[in-house]
Amino acid sequence: MSLDLTPLLGPRRDDTASTMVRGLVGSEILRISGEIRELVAQGKQVCNLTVGDFSPKEFPIPPQLGDAISAALKAGETNYPPSDGVLSLRQAVLRFYERALGLKYPLESVLIAGGARPVIYAIFRAVVDAGETVVYPVPSTNNNHYTHMVGARHAPVITEAEHGFMPTVEQLAPHLKEARLLCLCSPLNPTGTMISPEALRDISRRVVEENRQREAQGRKPLIVMYDQIYWTLTFGQAKHVTPLELVPELAPYTVFVDGISKAFAATGVRVGWALGPQSIISRMKDVLGHVGAWAPKAEQVAVARFLDDTAATSGFLEVMRKRVDERLVALHQGFSAMKAAGLPVRSIAPQGAIYLSAQFDLVGKAGLKTNDDIRKLLLDKAGFALVPFQAFGLKEDTGWFRLSVGAVSMEEIRAALPRVEAVLREAAGK
Repeated sequence: MSLDLTPLLGPRRDDTASTMVRGLVGSEILRISGEIRELVAQGKQVCNLTVGDFSPKEFPIPPQLGDAISAALKAGETNYPPSDGVLSLRQAVLRFYERALGLKYPLESVLIAGGARPVIYAIFRAVVDAGETVVYPVPSTNNNHYTHMVGARHAPVITEAEHGFMPTVEQLAPHLKEARLLCLCSPLNPTGTMISPEALRDISRRVVEENRQREAQGRKPLIVMYDQIYWTLTFGQAKHVTPLELVPELAPYTVFVDGISKAFAATGVRVGWALGPQSIISRMKDVLGHVGAWAPKAEQVAVARFLDDTAATSGFLEVMRKRVDERLVALHQGFSAMKAAGLPVRSIAPQGAIYLSAQFDLVGKAGLKTNDDIRKLLLDKAGFALVPFQAFGLKEDTGWFRLSVGAVSMEEIRAALPRVEAVLREAAGK
């Protein structure tokens, strides 16, 4: 005999949820993904540029990493890992950073977690008290949601396409006096752009100056969260820079967010890390220890071995960059040709990550009033699925969208571009 509880459960009731959860906005990307799944199930051809993920068919993880995970499982590496990460992996991350970025950290400054998101959550929890101010650029990923979750005050800085959607020191300066946390990301999700060394140097110097004043006043310092999860994926002449190589004095106030998810197409392997001041890292360890957001032990052991295999890591990244870049370039060149033909579209040349920023200037044309109207038009008539910048904190309907290439083939992109051009010609009356 079984007890059917369905009649007792019903739809979601907000009176059973906390105030924080009732005010938490759900993922726009997941909502859009649901629409796409329905269309695909109906047999519609869709070029899916929505997910910040990798299709294993297009981008499998490195075979050496997969073999190492299997070997670790067979060796019985299935119990709890240490709360700050397996020692061999922490050491391998330190060697990786010194070798690739020229940054030398002590062992106590590295923390391993189950991907980058637990790291970000731990930074917010370890640093920010309710009512304190978090400064973050818009568009950016999830900073608005984490700020809400810790009960902090939002200080969003609206960025501009002309600056690659990266904040300038002039834009940030008015907010820094009262800020507790400054969130930066480069290469940036959702835009695929990178901050310039000059802009990053100016911001870093301004934070150091602010913290010297605070130290004299006996106030808590301003902490910088520098998310560089995509730093291995840069293209053309673009070069990734860290704030610490430009302004080493910022080191006591900077926490890096990183991991293998994007560098090695290993989003589901769930191994991320943070590097930063020992005083913050130790508190983050306490937070994640209670949450239990550890990376699985077998995966940690495997990643440690893989990171130390310099031939395997460099060889994989060389191919990975080429395959991501060719997809981004194909989209950018396609839009550039459409723009040259007088169609209302433009994009920013790819610099890093797996994203392209594109603007479809259709608001006010063909009865289109919002970004979501444009999104639905491209999805319904061109089978072209993308995400509006509203999913990344921007409120205005500017026509800007994120296009993610980790789950599509070159053939899908080539087939989709003529469909997009036909829709734009119709909408623009060309």
